[in-house]
Amino acid sequence: MSLPVLVALVVFGIALSVAAVHFTGGTRTATLAGADQALSRFAEDFPDEAVTAIRLTKDGRTAFLGLEQARTGIVHSVGDCFLTRIVTAGDIVALNVDDGGAITLKLADFTWKGGRFAFADRSDAETVAAALGLYDPSLAKEAA
Repeated sequence: MSLPVLVALVVFGIALSVAAVHFTGGTRTATLAGADQALSRFAEDFPDEAVTAIRLTKDGRTAFLGLEQARTGIVHSVGDCFLTRIVTAGDIVALNVDDGGAITLKLADFTWKGGRFAFADRSDAETVAAALGLYDPSLAKEAA
């Protein structure tokens, strides 16, 4: 078989594989339909945890769940699946709330570093940040 024919077959095979993954839903991003789905997904991994509050991000990709003992549960979409974490103040490297109602969270966990999470309004972002343990909304308002 000549080299040009072999190259053409390889390129066609790769393109066909990528198209098959895309059209079968492999590039779809999961979103949470609501608080009930977030609670259900979190309970699959942590069935013994008592959830006291649930706040979803604007895009529906992440939910922050208030837990007892100064901990926060997180359900976050990665591709078409969800990851779950329980975070304490000791797990947080950096936390910031911006004026647009978003928090930037950096974690010490090497498997998931956190990210930027936008909420419907700033008060939701401040509530989540305060629950994470390293943010005082009253100090932020004084600085503004």
